[in-house]
Amino acid sequence: MTTDSPLFDVLVIGGGVNGTGIAMDAAGRGLRVMLCEMSDLASATSSNSSKLIHGGLRYLEHYEFALVKKALAERELLLKSAPHIMWPLRFRLPHRPHLRPAWMIRAGLFLYDHLARRKHLPGSCAIRFGANSPLQPQITRGFEYSDGWVDDARLVVLCAMAAFDRGAEIKTRTRCIRARRKGGLWQLTLQNTVTGERKQYRSRALVNAAGPWASSLFADTMTMPAPRQLRLVKGSHILVPRLHDGPEAYILQNEDQRIVFVLPYQGRFSLIGTTDVDYEGDPAEVAIDDDEVKYLCHLVNGYFKRQTSPADLVWRYSGVRPLIDDAGGDAQAASRDYRFELNAPENEPPLLSVFGGKLTTYRLLAEAATGTLCRFFPEAGPPWTHTAVLPGGNFSTPARLAEALRWHYPWLPDALLQRFVRSYGTLCHRFLQGCERLDCLGEAFGGHLYQKEVDYLVEYEWATTVEDILWRRTKLGLELQDDERDRLQQYLQARGS
Repeated sequence: MTTDSPLFDVLVIGGGVNGTGIAMDAAGRGLRVMLCEMSDLASATSSNSSKLIHGGLRYLEHYEFALVKKALAERELLLKSAPHIMWPLRFRLPHRPHLRPAWMIRAGLFLYDHLARRKHLPGSCAIRFGANSPLQPQITRGFEYSDGWVDDARLVVLCAMAAFDRGAEIKTRTRCIRARRKGGLWQLTLQNTVTGERKQYRSRALVNAAGPWASSLFADTMTMPAPRQLRLVKGSHILVPRLHDGPEAYILQNEDQRIVFVLPYQGRFSLIGTTDVDYEGDPAEVAIDDDEVKYLCHLVNGYFKRQTSPADLVWRYSGVRPLIDDAGGDAQAASRDYRFELNAPENEPPLLSVFGGKLTTYRLLAEAATGTLCRFFPEAGPPWTHTAVLPGGNFSTPARLAEALRWHYPWLPDALLQRFVRSYGTLCHRFLQGCERLDCLGEAFGGHLYQKEVDYLVEYEWATTVEDILWRRTKLGLELQDDERDRLQQYLQARGS
């Protein structure tokens, strides 16, 4: 490796929510940052979540009050930072005989309402379920409280865009295959996972934000022992035709004490999850099994009038949560908090490793991680993300943005306009600007996906494959048929994506 190799202040390994959040924060403090991701942004844990911005009501049962408090405080900040991809959601908790007494649940919800300051979300209340309820007739009472929903994969992409806008280099399909300390710097070899091409880089600091691979990265890339092992827990979800018509989500507790959410999803579907199963093996190969599908169907059938079965599945997915492996026990009780490990021998460049974490606390994690790194960069700026708005989020309310878009682009079908509001916010002007009718958007691939949007995703959001576009940048994989996917694939190949 020569002194001609590009030199960065911070190189981040991992393109999930933690890695992109750290890259964004560090770049915004004036540091020169590169992020490498071996696959696509949000291609693993960060796109396979329950898609919630929440304090974690169930974590109160495990006495994780500190985690819940900071998650609730972050929930308020995040809902303001990205109103296009995050929004409030009311949750209904049906009460059944196997649950804790009603007074105890009320006490827990009171604590949930007041652990952190709440400005925008209504508090909890007791409710009654009448004859028109979607629930089984024997379920007549319950509770309602507030949390939030997030498009998890788009959150990651927007963090990467914010990092890029502040000068960071973002390299997807790029694996760090070698990292060594030499001459007071990290000497790194990155390999393009598509072409096999290798390049050398240098960095003053290294961040290991590899998620489920954070422990194995030490042996595979740095030839040093991992300071901490992760507990890998598989969480699986299924998607079925809508089980209820209202806008609320449901939180269900089984007799085995496991929690399952039923979330309204993409208008026509219910998203059901999650399971908690210890996992061994390559996180890239995780998959839901038949027992998990049956378990989720059986649980919701005990609550809802509309019954579902494995034959009804529209989509299924699994993710591996990298949890801190503290002391065994039930997978559901394992902490969702995060910890850092700083390795910084005297006169050697620092290595900061991130273990654990959850979507809701990604910004707080990134701020703390970058603050730790800034000990080595006294010229770095102060924290800034607590008031930042993510790309596309510079509007007051979704309704007002929709009104403005109708004025600028009166030819846009309303369903398409609403999707643009919820996916891109004001970023949609980048591909709508100058268009005066629908056919200006170019070739239609199906599911209201047009050429202009595809070109934007490739040019600005690092999308290169059909899967990147249909399952992470959009959720139109639920809409397109096989022949339409093939046509999109041919288009991407023709434009060299």
